[in-house]
Amino acid sequence: MFKFTPTAGLIVINLVVYTFTSLVGGNFLYTNYEILMSLGQSNNFVLSGGWWQLFTSMFVHIHLIHLLGNMFFLLIFGTRGEELFSDEEFFLIYFASGLSGNLLTLLMGPSTVSAGASGAIFGMFGACAVYLGQTLGQSIMGALIYSFYLLILSTGAGVNVFAHFGGLAAGLAIGYTLA
Repeated sequence: MFKFTPTAGLIVINLVVYTFTSLVGGNFLYTNYEILMSLGQSNNFVLSGGWWQLFTSMFVHIHLIHLLGNMFFLLIFGTRGEELFSDEEFFLIYFASGLSGNLLTLLMGPSTVSAGASGAIFGMFGACAVYLGQTLGQSIMGALIYSFYLLILSTGAGVNVFAHFGGLAAGLAIGYTLA
């Protein structure tokens, strides 16, 4: 039987948003550029007062593989986060990390357009890693090294490393505080 959890809820929302943007944009494989400009994070628009894109962009994905990859890692790290944190802490980590990553993305310049849940997911990973390390009495250095190793592995063409780093840093800080 399906159990509705915070992770399942976020995955469903992401799938619904992708389905909606695909139907409106007329392409199931890639999200239409105009949709990315209106629902993703267009730094120029955010800097002109469209701050809400800092949140909506966490649910918009550039293409199907982007969505599937993020949902796979959300399932892994979100499920772990549900085991470690209360629902309130889980959502605090997720949204604060996503917001931190998107705020850091503003440093990429006004012409940057970005979307995805990666910053929030990296934050959940970081919070879990440092929380487990601290509560098990292990050095925080191991969690930091592993976290930055994963960050380096996630770089590549078209990848918003600023969002990944901002989310990871926020998640590490929140996880450390909660531990």
